[in-house]
Amino acid sequence: MKIAILGKPFNDEAAPAIQALLDDLAARRAEVRIGESFRTFLDNRLRLPPGTTEFRRGDSLRGVQFVLSIGGDGTLLDTVTYVGSLQIPILGIHTGRLGFLATITPDRIAQAIDALYKGHFTLEERSLIRVDTDPDVFGSLNFGLNEFSVLKRDTSSMIVVHTYIDGEYLNSYWADGLVVATPTGSTGYSLSCGGPVMLPQTNNFIIAPVCPHNLNVRPLVVSDQSVISFEIEGRSTSYMLALDSRSLPVEASVQIAVRRETFNARLVKLNHVNFLSTLRSKLNWGLDRRNPVGIQV
Repeated sequence: MKIAILGKPFNDEAAPAIQALLDDLAARRAEVRIGESFRTFLDNRLRLPPGTTEFRRGDSLRGVQFVLSIGGDGTLLDTVTYVGSLQIPILGIHTGRLGFLATITPDRIAQAIDALYKGHFTLEERSLIRVDTDPDVFGSLNFGLNEFSVLKRDTSSMIVVHTYIDGEYLNSYWADGLVVATPTGSTGYSLSCGGPVMLPQTNNFIIAPVCPHNLNVRPLVVSDQSVISFEIEGRSTSYMLALDSRSLPVEASVQIAVRRETFNARLVKLNHVNFLSTLRSKLNWGLDRRNPVGIQV
């Protein structure tokens, strides 16, 4: 089996579990490829499987059966950009903080790898958001799993985001910015803006203003078959565009449109993990003394 690994530096507590993972892959004679920066971190710290190769961003992962993302949710978001339209299944191993997307804890790594080899898993199709701008801003990495945001820069005054759905005028948002989130991103930035939580298979986007000046303006759910476009104005001549963890300043004249990407991200889920259980455990839903103990997490 061909397996690619991407990751971020982890603490010493996670090192034994990651070494056990590498040893397990070596024992199974897996063909292992490791991202260049993560390989640099692992060298002189852990024993890598014999014949391990490295890859850089832009190198094709064609032929790889699974990609392991070792870190937090941000690492998994970055992993999605490496996989792109190949739609290789991604297994998120949690060595970071929240772990809402990367759900496999170090103590369950061996079980997870065994499940991959035995086929005891399911794949969750997660929709992606695509951003088209003129002039081009994000290049080939113009898609994301969580959300796209238009934001004011630094401490400048609020901006006005004129918003259109399929060419029809929706609203002018006087705010610090505007977030368009996927169902996966509904538990991220959008949630802190008062947006709803959506199940991963929901075919919608959330449009949520950031600190709106008009309190009558509330988050809106729209079909992800829509094309949402924007015109920005304000006292500043430049603004910030953010796509998941990537952000860039742009001039006010930039033209922006977002839509659903034509391909999905595929996340590996084991039998003991699902969105509802993650919702309860990570967001503390159900932690109410009136609930039976057995169903609180």
